Amino acid sequence: MTRRTGAGKKYSIVVTAGPTREKIDPVRFISNYSTGTFGYAIACEAARRGYRVTLISGPTNLEKPAGVKLVMVESALEMRSAVKKALAQANCVIMAAAVSDWRVKKVSEQKLKRHGGKVFLELTENPDIVREISLAKKKNTIVVGFALETGALEKNALAKLRKKNLDIIVANKLEREKGLFGDKAVDVMIADKYGAEERFCGKTKKALAKIILDKAFSFNI
Repeated sequence: MTRRTGAGKKYSIVVTAGPTREKIDPVRFISNYSTGTFGYAIACEAARRGYRVTLISGPTNLEKPAGVKLVMVESALEMRSAVKKALAQANCVIMAAAVSDWRVKKVSEQKLKRHGGKVFLELTENPDIVREISLAKKKNTIVVGFALETGALEKNALAKLRKKNLDIIVANKLEREKGLFGDKAVDVMIADKYGAEERFCGKTKKALAKIILDKAFSFNI
């Protein structure tokens, strides 16, 4: 494996960020607490290095990073379409978005009203975008996935690395005594398909963005 940082070459990189929103009716949706700060930090650092950056973002309150092509999406299906469209030119895809695993099977065309009883929503699985991308990628395209776990961090992260055919996985654990969503500093484990594992504690997302990009572009691409 050749170690390189990507400096001096015009690499194209796709970064996903933020949550997705899955509609229930015209005014309600299913989502999560992701703020998009990690993905935006990676996109900013990649642009600073001179890479061609496409940032595919779910709804956030963050400003568009300078020097980045920003594609705004809402649902998981929209994100899937945007990523596939951008994949052809990508040397590296970093899937930092918190994509909803499920969507409502039948979205109501009208606002749902109270009727004094229970309401049941039938959910269906969204496509596994990162696995689709990793299986469809070009030979020299690096795919980086993210994992948020509530237990068995290493075991679950390494299983995801193998199952989804990833080159690198960035994993962190949700713990009650620590924040996570929107926090500037987090603890993460970074592992790659060659068996290397490292843990970083209390690192800012800006600092981790540099580490992740260094690792991604250290592969021979």
